[in-house]
Amino acid sequence: MFEGLRKRLRGVSRKLGESITEGEDTPGTGEISPAANGAAGTEKPGQTGLASRVKVLITERELVISEKDISEALSELEMILLESDVALPVTDDIISHVRSNLIGKHRKIGDNVDDIVIDALRGALLDVLGPGFDLVRYIGEHERPVRLLFTGVNGTGKTTTVAKVAYFLKQKGYSVVIGAGDTFRAGAIEQIDVHAQRVGIKVIQHQQGGDPSAVLFDAVQYATAHHIDVVLADTAGRFHNRANLMNQLDKIRRVMKPDLIIYVDEAVAGNDAVIRAHEFEKTVGADAVILTKADMDSKGGAAISIAHTIGKPLMFLGNGQGYEDIIPFSPEQVVSELLKEAPDA
Repeated sequence: MFEGLRKRLRGVSRKLGESITEGEDTPGTGEISPAANGAAGTEKPGQTGLASRVKVLITERELVISEKDISEALSELEMILLESDVALPVTDDIISHVRSNLIGKHRKIGDNVDDIVIDALRGALLDVLGPGFDLVRYIGEHERPVRLLFTGVNGTGKTTTVAKVAYFLKQKGYSVVIGAGDTFRAGAIEQIDVHAQRVGIKVIQHQQGGDPSAVLFDAVQYATAHHIDVVLADTAGRFHNRANLMNQLDKIRRVMKPDLIIYVDEAVAGNDAVIRAHEFEKTVGADAVILTKADMDSKGGAAISIAHTIGKPLMFLGNGQGYEDIIPFSPEQVVSELLKEAPDA
């Protein structure tokens, strides 16, 4: 997951490290302050990586980083992010965060410069990724049944995602019912019924072409009468510019009164997923996002961009075809994956 972006981040780190290593013995690379009382300071051998591009003014106790020192490194980082489908506003925020964290900072001599820059990158990425969304905790804190409405465009794996979330919640000890609210697409009811049978979840369904609001109303009523913990409402895939389907979704919201609206899209869609999520959030509203096919996304741009762009957290990443192949989104885990050192070839 995110292998391409991770390799590129570490690749530029090595490139910049080699560049600064070649100039280590060049006069003027580091300045010795009179306060050093003759104690010269140099970068330690082996300090390679993105941080090694940061030339520092060395005093007896501190390192001071300037704009000039990091401008080339930040330009290269900016291109890597953009080429990895990170949205432009998100890229700008990451660069701004790193710049403001580094420039003018005083660091003690002996601090690992590579660690300083990696920490700045980690802080920037965690800031744009947001906190994530703990669904299990949310359910535990809210009145039952908790009602989840799934929306998104056609062909992104929304119905399969509903089944995966049902399986996940069942494994956590919650009772679940699915409302087959996609009465528009041929075969959709049969598809969710097959999934539900495989994971052992009851489905409330009407005939194809029926009113999805009525189906989902019945699903909520069933859950209430049978003390079910969670209602998962599947809906027809739709684009934000299809007025009739968007009006239908608005009616579903009024009738079902969902606790959470969850937008589902593909991680591999990159910036298209970010744009669509933004339009859905404006038109319909969204409380959280699930990205499917994360295991096929080597760039990682959508996962980095989407929560920051629409101001809503990521809840899950789909990472395979099995019902168990869905993982709660962890910003800390994603950032650790992006910044970890690649294994030696």
